[in-house]
Amino acid sequence: MTREHPEAARQLSVVAANVGSHLPEVGNDIGQYVLAEITELRGDATIVKMMQASVTENVGTLLHVFENEISLEKVEAPAAALEYARRLAQRGIPLSALIRAYRIGHWRFLQWCLDELNRQNADEELAVTTNRRMLHVSFGYIDRVTEQVIAIYQHERDNWLLSQTAARAARVRDILATRDFDLNSVEPSLGYRLRQNHLGLVAWLPALTDEGAGLARLHRITDEIAQRLGCTSRPLFVPRDAMVSWIWLPLGANSDVPWHEVSDVLERGDPSLHICAGSVGYGIEGFRATHRQALRAQELAAVADPVPRFTEFSTVAPIALMATNIDDIRAWVWSVLGPLAVDDENSARLRETAQIFLDSGCSYTATAAAQILHKNTVQYRIRKAEEMIGHPVQSEHTDLEIALRAVQYLGSALLRTSAE
Repeated sequence: MTREHPEAARQLSVVAANVGSHLPEVGNDIGQYVLAEITELRGDATIVKMMQASVTENVGTLLHVFENEISLEKVEAPAAALEYARRLAQRGIPLSALIRAYRIGHWRFLQWCLDELNRQNADEELAVTTNRRMLHVSFGYIDRVTEQVIAIYQHERDNWLLSQTAARAARVRDILATRDFDLNSVEPSLGYRLRQNHLGLVAWLPALTDEGAGLARLHRITDEIAQRLGCTSRPLFVPRDAMVSWIWLPLGANSDVPWHEVSDVLERGDPSLHICAGSVGYGIEGFRATHRQALRAQELAAVADPVPRFTEFSTVAPIALMATNIDDIRAWVWSVLGPLAVDDENSARLRETAQIFLDSGCSYTATAAAQILHKNTVQYRIRKAEEMIGHPVQSEHTDLEIALRAVQYLGSALLRTSAE
């Protein structure tokens, strides 16, 4: 066995410091690589953010171990890694996916470190022994941390599966995924009638809270909305994890929803809570469709800035259906609006006037009345907007309307800080 070079620890410390100076970039690269390789880990924005936080904290911790020669016996799994394991357990994502993420992420991490070691131009003996030390310490770290996250995952999974709520969630997932089943046996097990009109909701809290307290808050707002809408039986309330719940409101034969009542409940209630709603649907297909729509609305709401309190799918359907990639829609909005896509007060005024102008059938008089402005002011604003987008508002108005709607809903998430 080759004796370790006395400078190997110092060389590894230099590698760690240099890689650590790019920690956000390294963490993001590893996270994206893991997501590309493991489809089970691709979820909503919240779960992806948690995965990214786990990756970044693990990378930072391991680099700290490299840089300061910390004994692995003193190392504990980062808090974000443990919480991510809990969340995967709650969502029924296989433990094998989590373990594989550590293996794949470790390999990608070593690529960054080896590339940095090559840039140091150390002599061959030093490079070999530094590499050996890097592999020994990093594999030891991964072994220690994965043992801890596996234990957390299994404990959380056991607790989650023991609850009646989890059993109900499993049945709901089966209904959403399976087309051939017996309604007569499923309805009693759910305690919910599927042969009626449904309104699907997704309710969530933006920050982690005590699990019981968080779910209780979501349950409370669900009951308030159901009461306001005149539901005669109990909603189907299915926690997705400690922060997100899927909900179906039983509407019976009713198909009209007074959306102002839902908004009113939210405005008077918990200010930290967010809800997205699908459209009313009937029977099993409606049960599935309204849920899918609520999920699409939530995906959109999650990237909006600021995040809206309430989103109804029908009001954002075109944006929700096209916004599968926020970077792509941002680039498209910039191409349509040009300098009008700047996040400042002047551009915001011009966008608002242009949108009302298009909504009113390009009527200066109606736009002036809607905004309580003089007609000349409206004409001036439309002219300025046209100068910025490079063509008349009426020209290519379909793209312009959609781009303006997207900005109205997603806000700063789609705008640039300056015209340059």
